[in-house]
Amino acid sequence: MLYESSYLEEKAVLQTAARMCAAARTAPKAHGKDTVHTLVLTGEEKEQLAQKMEAIGTREMGAKMNTWHGRDAANLRAAQAVVLIGTEQKQRGVPHCGYCGFRDCMECKNNGGNCAFAYVDLGIAISSAVSLAAVDMVDNRIMYSIGKAAAEMGYADGVLWLGIPLSIAGKNIFFDRGIFHD
Repeated sequence: MLYESSYLEEKAVLQTAARMCAAARTAPKAHGKDTVHTLVLTGEEKEQLAQKMEAIGTREMGAKMNTWHGRDAANLRAAQAVVLIGTEQKQRGVPHCGYCGFRDCMECKNNGGNCAFAYVDLGIAISSAVSLAAVDMVDNRIMYSIGKAAAEMGYADGVLWLGIPLSIAGKNIFFDRGIFHD
C-alpha cells in the first residue's frame, strides 16, 4: 500500500494532539483536583474558531486587528489542528493558601477573585502538552487569542482556555509571523 505524505502528516498531527490531551490530563494538579478540559478542533470547527478570533480582534483592536488576532487566526487556518486546554476557574480549597490575594477560598469566591491554582494547573498542563509536541517534532505555538475565542464560543462554562495550533510543514509556520505596523 502507498501512503502519501499529506495523509501520514495528518495522522501524525492527530496522534500528537491525542497524546497532548493525555499529557494535560495526567499532569499534576493543585490539591489533587482534576479540573482540566481538552478539545481538538480541525476542519470547519477550526475555521469557526479563526473567524471568532478575527471578530474579537476587530472588536478589541479595530483596524489594528491584524497585529495580533488576525495574525494568529491566519496561523490557525494554516495549522492542521488545534488543541484547546483549559481549567475550571473555581477555588481548589487549598487550606491557608492566599496565593489569590485573599485570605481564603471563600473570601476569594465572595469577592469574584480567581484561584491562582487555576493558572498554575493550566500552565503545568500546557507545558506537559507542548513538551510532548516537541518530542514528536510537531510545530506549535501557545496562543492566548485562541483561548479567548474558545471561551467566548462557550465550549465549557467557567473554563480558562489556551490554544495550541499544530503544524507539520517544510518550514515552521509560527516562525516568521511578523507584526504588522502602520
